[in-house]
Amino acid sequence: MATPLGARRTARPATTHPLPATGARRQVLAGARVVLPTGTVADGRVTIEGTKIAPEAPHGAPQGALVDVSGHWLVPGFVDLHNHGGGGASFSGSAEDVLKALHTHRLHGSTTVVASTVTDDMDVLVRQAGLLSELAEQGDLAGIHFEGPFISPCRKGAHSEALLRDPDPAEVRKLIDAARGRARMLTLATELPGGLDSVRLLAEHGVIAAVGHTDATYEQTVQAIEAGATVATHLFNAMPPLGHRAPGPIAALLEDERVTVELINDGTHLHPAALELAFRHAGPSRVAFITDAMDAAGIGDGRYLLGPLEVEVSEGVARLVEGGSIAGSTLTLDRAFRRAVTVDRIPVEDVVAALSANPARLLGVDDSVGSLEPGKDADLVLLDEDFELKGVMRKGVWVLDPQLA
Repeated sequence: MATPLGARRTARPATTHPLPATGARRQVLAGARVVLPTGTVADGRVTIEGTKIAPEAPHGAPQGALVDVSGHWLVPGFVDLHNHGGGGASFSGSAEDVLKALHTHRLHGSTTVVASTVTDDMDVLVRQAGLLSELAEQGDLAGIHFEGPFISPCRKGAHSEALLRDPDPAEVRKLIDAARGRARMLTLATELPGGLDSVRLLAEHGVIAAVGHTDATYEQTVQAIEAGATVATHLFNAMPPLGHRAPGPIAALLEDERVTVELINDGTHLHPAALELAFRHAGPSRVAFITDAMDAAGIGDGRYLLGPLEVEVSEGVARLVEGGSIAGSTLTLDRAFRRAVTVDRIPVEDVVAALSANPARLLGVDDSVGSLEPGKDADLVLLDEDFELKGVMRKGVWVLDPQLA
């Protein structure tokens, strides 16, 4: 999403670690509090065989390599619906950049990531869709999210106004076709000319229509939901505030059970009361935590470019140099998890749903990721008692070695 100005910082080295060399493909992580769809199991066990979570071996059968993770939490790998980059690289860049950004977020627990683009010329977006679709076909990415260019200039945020356009269904179809079946979501201002027809087109092709960067009224947002929109892009941000006479899109998106609401829980994008309002009104099954991360995630402060726009990252907050608008985030989902539990006091099980199960279900990949169940990919995150990240596994391979000392 952005390119750092000046010298590029060095991300953490890209290393992976296979199962212990014990001769057995089976590994048992034992002693942790394991968060399952049915609740948390104290002193639980997760059995891994190859790339998958396996049923626990019957009594008397070989148990495999035992890893004692007592005093820790085991939760499913995180699923990020909305992410523009990290580690000094962007999902709008080269294949090398995409993989670098992806690895940065895997080191922070995001084992399933949708690559989000940012507003640009249509030809540029079409070319990028082709590159990202290849990486999705290889299993690196979970698909593509187009954020812009079909958004409102009134609520453009950190998108270049000169590149915005109305959502012409023919151009929307062009992006869908360029993604070769890997388009997962498109954010648009549905009140613009062609907006509702574009929502219907997206729904017909199995692509999530997300309401965002919008100046829509309550009534216009209801129309969009009826047409097939099912996601609120970073709810509260880049849309009219909730009003008592003009409730706007926020009320419509919160009240409809068909809509999943994205939330950026970094302490900057949302006041804790707004977060609580969303959880209380939508319920834990309709919330998805996202990062909306840009290049600086996992690196730190400095000057960056967001398309043609210059961004200053200071104390972890990214803002446009001109105008001061928030320009994405530097968030990683392990930090969103810890803040949700320790600051917002949300139950761990609800946080896990918002980070894993809900986005996996929305993407239609919950048969393979999003929960710690036999037959699913061995994607998991190890946290200590203070909810600090201590290990990440993806498809049975340690992306970040367990830190158990």
